[in-house]
Amino acid sequence: MSLLTPEIAALEGTQRVYTAPEPFGGAAGRYFGLAVGDHNPLYSDPEYARAQGLDGVTAPLTLVCETNQYADLPMDPEGYAGHTWQLDVPGTRQVRGGNSYTFHRRLRPSDVVTATWAIDQVTSKTNRSGHEMLVIASSATYTNQDGDLLAENAETIIFVALEPAVAAGEKA
Repeated sequence: MSLLTPEIAALEGTQRVYTAPEPFGGAAGRYFGLAVGDHNPLYSDPEYARAQGLDGVTAPLTLVCETNQYADLPMDPEGYAGHTWQLDVPGTRQVRGGNSYTFHRRLRPSDVVTATWAIDQVTSKTNRSGHEMLVIASSATYTNQDGDLLAENAETIIFVALEPAVAAGEKA
C-alpha cells in the first residue's frame, strides 16, 4: 500500500492564508531578539537603526516567518499553535526535510503581515532501507499590507514508513 494516496495527492495546490490582526510594533522585534539571544541594537535603538539607513527599529529577519504569533490557531497536542498541514499519515514518522529562506525586506513596526502557505508538490520515494517516504514540498510567502514581498520560505516535510515497503509478489 502506497503512502501517496489519492487524498494526499489531491492536496497539491492547497493554500492557507493567515493575516496578522495588527501591526508588529517595535516591541515584537526587541522581545524576539532577546528571546533568541540576539542583542543587535537595530531591534531596540531607533537612532542606531536610522543611522544604518532604516526608518526605525526592525526585527530579526526570521520573526516574519513565525506564523504562530498571528495565525490565531489552537495548540496542537504537542503545544504548537502555528501553521501545520495537520497531516496524519498512519504507520509513519514525520521528519523535517529542511527550510530555505529568502528575505526581501526587513520587517517594520508598522507592517501587518500576511503569510500564504501552499503545498507545491507531493511525491513518493523509497529510501535505501526500502522504506517508502512521502515528501511534501511547501512554500510560504510573507507580504505586508501594501503587498510588498517581505520573505519566502521553502519547506520540506517527509513522512517515512515505519516498515519497509513490500515488493510485488512478496508476502507481508
